[in-house]
Amino acid sequence: MKTILQLLSLLLLICFTFSCSKDDDPSGGGLDNVVTDVYTVGYESNGVNKIAKIWKNGIATALTNGANDANATSVYLAGEDVYIGGYENNGTNNIATLWKNSVKTPLTDGTTNALVLSVLVSGTDVYAAGRENNGSKNVAMVWKNGVAMPLTDGTNSAGVQSIYVSGNDIYTAGFENNGANNIAMVWKNGVAMPLTDGANDAIANSIAVSGNDVYVAGREKNGTTYVAILWKNGVKTTLTDGTFQSAATSVFTSGVDVYVTGYDGFKVNLWKNGVVNSITDGSTYASGQSVFISENDIYVVGYERPDSKDIAMLWINGIRTPLTDGSNNAYANKVFVTKN
Repeated sequence: MKTILQLLSLLLLICFTFSCSKDDDPSGGGLDNVVTDVYTVGYESNGVNKIAKIWKNGIATALTNGANDANATSVYLAGEDVYIGGYENNGTNNIATLWKNSVKTPLTDGTTNALVLSVLVSGTDVYAAGRENNGSKNVAMVWKNGVAMPLTDGTNSAGVQSIYVSGNDIYTAGFENNGANNIAMVWKNGVAMPLTDGANDAIANSIAVSGNDVYVAGREKNGTTYVAILWKNGVKTTLTDGTFQSAATSVFTSGVDVYVTGYDGFKVNLWKNGVVNSITDGSTYASGQSVFISENDIYVVGYERPDSKDIAMLWINGIRTPLTDGSNNAYANKVFVTKN
């Protein structure tokens, strides 16, 4: 019953947001037939294994049967098609997996561990990005229409966290280890462009391009504590002061505005143009994992941990909507919003 009430609350919130938008339309038309759909992906445990799931407007659909661990890490809408990236374990290793409209396509053969962390569609091309183990090291990987394109040679461990396509250019963000620390990395059309010098551990979690500007969200250790970082064209801006462990996990551009979500200690934070707004009060551990802007609405997903279980969470304009009831661990990784 609790879950039903939560889902009804989400649907009412979406309907309220839409109805307010209609009221602002002076023509009395144009938006009358607009439907807002909110897609969130992640996992919910069955008590033994993680089940990869997608929530559409709060209604969950399982992508896997729970026999083995699985996780949906990224989602992208192209027309009527829903693309989801993640992994499913075969009993031994994680298989990098792409789902199109819930139909599964393995990208790796399962002989070594691999996973997809970001998926994107540009024209007729479908990109998935993540990493694949070569037997001893993780290799940063992009799959274009299912064809593997390694970005690193496997000498040092590396991985891709995020992919973005702008025109003819393919941008990826992630990390490559130098033997001591992870270096936050951007690859443009496969050419490596380090964001950090390797003196301190760092990672690039998310990338977005607006015009000629490249924005990357991540974290870097300041010696003792990880701080949330936003890089614009390679220039670093520190978003937190290092009092608590923190990270910037997702960046999204809308017009001239740059939005970043992440966490600072126990708080879920949203930074708009560098100005912080805490979505949660820090009384319980929580993390923001993905941000999406649609018109004037801000969508953030992640999780809260009020006791021993993680609850998959969606915040719309700061209003909290649980996607799960807390009986089993669950986690929301990515959000994508459409208006049709």
